[in-house]
Amino acid sequence: MFDPEEVRKDFPILSRKINGRPLVYLDNAASTQKPIQVINTIVEFYSKHYANIHRGLHTLSQEASEMYEKAHETLAKFINAYSWEEVVFCNNTTDAMNLVAYAWGLKNLGEGDEVVATIMDHHSTILPWRKIAKMKGAVVKYINVTPQGYLDYDSLNTIITHRTKVLVFPIASNVLGTINKVEELVKRAREVGAIVVADGAQSVPHIPTDVRKLGVDFLGFSGHKMLGPTGSGVLWGKRDVLEEMDLFKVGGDTIRDVTVDDVVWLDLPWRFEAGTPNIEAGIALGTAAEYLMKLGMDNVREHEKQLVTYTLKRLSEEFSDDIRVYGPVDPSDKTGVVSFNVIGLNHHTVAKALDLFGIAVRSGMHCAHPLHYSLKITYLETPPADPPKEPGERLTVYGSVRASYYIYNTFEEVDYLIESLGKIVNLKEALKREKPEAVCSGS
Repeated sequence: MFDPEEVRKDFPILSRKINGRPLVYLDNAASTQKPIQVINTIVEFYSKHYANIHRGLHTLSQEASEMYEKAHETLAKFINAYSWEEVVFCNNTTDAMNLVAYAWGLKNLGEGDEVVATIMDHHSTILPWRKIAKMKGAVVKYINVTPQGYLDYDSLNTIITHRTKVLVFPIASNVLGTINKVEELVKRAREVGAIVVADGAQSVPHIPTDVRKLGVDFLGFSGHKMLGPTGSGVLWGKRDVLEEMDLFKVGGDTIRDVTVDDVVWLDLPWRFEAGTPNIEAGIALGTAAEYLMKLGMDNVREHEKQLVTYTLKRLSEEFSDDIRVYGPVDPSDKTGVVSFNVIGLNHHTVAKALDLFGIAVRSGMHCAHPLHYSLKITYLETPPADPPKEPGERLTVYGSVRASYYIYNTFEEVDYLIESLGKIVNLKEALKREKPEAVCSGS
């Protein structure tokens, strides 16, 4: 195991104080902080190597191109891809999911075909397929979630049918932390000949990932959630499926030759990376992957598991009557995510109060509204009988507070979180008078 105290020395922002208190950053499921190694990679690239890639024979362009291509190789190693040519750099998981939906879905979905998603999916996974399904006359169906926070695997045989062409799901929930049974999901999809699209945004940064063993056709994940820069991410796909896909975005750096009447596309992965990419972010993502591989992803997983085990134990022992925790209670079944509500106190109020203690958490519905509605995740003592009936009829009572851990978090920070929650619980009646402010439209 690594020493998180030693790891913290690589993260300059962790020396900051918020409201006069040391920063305790527990919003890692939204985005992780950046080590000095990643920061230096960007500075060095701009200072010594900057040029556009794949467009020049001069030294700077050749250096930049080589660094960018090496980053693809590093990410291929990180997820154990067969080849770096299967690794398409994109802006984030949202970009990756849209790429598959448009490049594969528009070509292959037809009237009456089915796309199966899950109620726990992030909006970025659901919405691209809903849009394509509407354009093509296909149908979107959902696998439900049990009250304990697991997918309803007993329903797979009835929901996934011979008309199912796509199964899309998160490997891990961004709200509940639930780690889904990929093997069982893939097995059912293969029985009906459906392709499998996996959202790895909440799994790839936290648990060892081997695409050869996963058995999925596509995997998307974001760089900013694994120590890399914003605007960086990966779509991995099986070579044969990528080769058969249409292109989503076309233009510079996607072609080998163009005439007035025809076009010859470049080989993988460049045909899917149109235009000048976010070069420095891609290179720095490679540095982030190297950093995590040096720590060991098995160690990353074990560290988060220990923090979650400790957190759930203390919450259960000290706040069983005041705090409601969501998702699996077995730390082996979840990532480093703990979502909860202080009963009777708006989730945004709790998050703002924690910020006064220097603790950064997320509050709202975490871009997973259907999940919150389905499980009636709310701070009210008695949840509403029914969720909103019309889109846009947002009930602000739905939502949760999410604390999420990463490699630089410590048991001392968990203790401080629990201590701070204790003070908030004791001040509940006074805090009820505060007007909660949704900083991200409740998403």
